[in-house]
Amino acid sequence: MTDLFTGGLALSVGILIGGIFFAGLWWTVQKGISIKRPALWFLGSLLLRMGITFLGFYFIGRGHWERLFLCLVGFLIGRFIVTRLGGGVEKPAIMSQEAGHAPYSR
Repeated sequence: MTDLFTGGLALSVGILIGGIFFAGLWWTVQKGISIKRPALWFLGSLLLRMGITFLGFYFIGRGHWERLFLCLVGFLIGRFIVTRLGGGVEKPAIMSQEAGHAPYSR
């Protein structure tokens, strides 16, 4: 019973970490395109998101590869959830053309 509980906890924490990571990435991109210093914004976001992710995996794993694997599976599930709730990526209606290139066509 304890193994089932710790496995479920590892999976749940992985989903939470994945949700935080990918929702933070989405939010960073949304804010980063209109901010004055985007490089600093993206770097700070990356460091914060990676720090949260590494600490979460470290405390969940604690030398048990099974819990680490379940946390990774949860992380990927969190990514799937965020991309589905976020609506995915929208494609622009008109593709911009660079000088000297052929027009975009499908």
